Amino acid sequence: MEYQDIAIGLDVGTTKIVAMVGRRNEYNKIEILGIGKSKSIGVHIGVVNNITQTIEAIREAVSEAEHSSGLKIKEVIVGIAGQHIRSLQHNDYITRLDFENVISQKDIQKLIDQVHKLIMQPGEEIIHVLPQEYKVDSQAEIGEPIGMYGSRLEANFHVVVGQISSIRNIGRCVKAAGLNLSGMTLEPLASAEAVLSTEEREAGVALVDIGGGTTDIAIFKDNIIRHTAVIPFGGNVITENIKTDCLIIERQAELLKIKFGSAWPGENKETEIVCIPGLRGRDPKEISLKHLSQIIHIRVCEILEQVNLEIQNYGNEEQKKRLIAGLVMTGGGSQLKHIRPLTEYVTGMDVRIGYSNEHIAGGENGIISNPEYATSIGLVIKGLDDKKKYLCTNAEMEHRYHRYDENSELISTKFYNKNRRLNSEEDQNHKKKKNKTKSFLEIWADKFRQILNDTE
Repeated sequence: MEYQDIAIGLDVGTTKIVAMVGRRNEYNKIEILGIGKSKSIGVHIGVVNNITQTIEAIREAVSEAEHSSGLKIKEVIVGIAGQHIRSLQHNDYITRLDFENVISQKDIQKLIDQVHKLIMQPGEEIIHVLPQEYKVDSQAEIGEPIGMYGSRLEANFHVVVGQISSIRNIGRCVKAAGLNLSGMTLEPLASAEAVLSTEEREAGVALVDIGGGTTDIAIFKDNIIRHTAVIPFGGNVITENIKTDCLIIERQAELLKIKFGSAWPGENKETEIVCIPGLRGRDPKEISLKHLSQIIHIRVCEILEQVNLEIQNYGNEEQKKRLIAGLVMTGGGSQLKHIRPLTEYVTGMDVRIGYSNEHIAGGENGIISNPEYATSIGLVIKGLDDKKKYLCTNAEMEHRYHRYDENSELISTKFYNKNRRLNSEEDQNHKKKKNKTKSFLEIWADKFRQILNDTE
């Protein structure tokens, strides 16, 4: 098996670290070759706060993934989240001097690179520059400008920003674990790849990924990312409150939440009691399931109110921006009993739980398609797509600069002149140009290598 045919997603979460190895089969489905999982004890609210512990946890998860897949893992694509993430809308343009030629990917990349030069707040780094609608001269609302004529290329961008220190800490942990970092992507965007359909993105949908330390939001409309946000609390807040109110240890609180917890207190009766073993010979502790559900209900409502606020900030009340497909919930927190009807009640939107079944090859469903693995699967999908783009870009460049007709004439993508032949000097200039041209993936790879080098 060629290493270029597989991708490894590394989800560095607050409660767990997951390394997942996958590839696409002949039916374009994701075949999971191996998975490794370890407890995350060096990450808090999506941010690394203990380098040593995080490195060990990554090594443990990767080692388990190597054992189950039978492959040596060399590089990973990492998900990034945390309370330091913020997003903004930005409009920018470039003026094309060669307006007699059609707009190419090079022009779009030039515009994106220009946005990357924006001055952020001290200590911040641009993670993603996501184009939305384009405008060519006076023609607006263009989805794909490549191939069009125009002198002014303009676009609206969704820009995702994060703290440089947090990004570098993740990169340092990955490198110290003996891995190469092929790229980083915002976790809600990865989760969206795993659980959202094209129809939902077109109609308008809000993805809500409730993780251990954060709740990630990604809103799509007309197949375009419109809004992203990271709420700095998730399932751990619920567990912490159960632990505090019921005077039990964290492990017991987590088990209570998973096995007996409900987001809708009305379902439980006052007489329903669960008995928790005491510590070191102490008497068992009796806990009312109704009281347990009330604790969970309060915290879940707080999360959902923040989610609802982000949806309103996006502008869901406007007819043109209405999210027709409603809301899709994923992540471990989406498995909480009765969370779906409560979400529908709080947001007033249609809600479904997001599974990755349609992307996973048959026989690999079950635990792998569980919503808590949505981010990991999305990272694998993103990694495979990036590799495909890289290979296609290289193939296109080979075709562009090395395709000759039977008379040894170079066929250019811009002009074709039968009477003109490139001499050896011109051919060398084209080869130099090829070497200078980098794909989007290569540019990002260089950027993150620089980030890693700066940490040394």
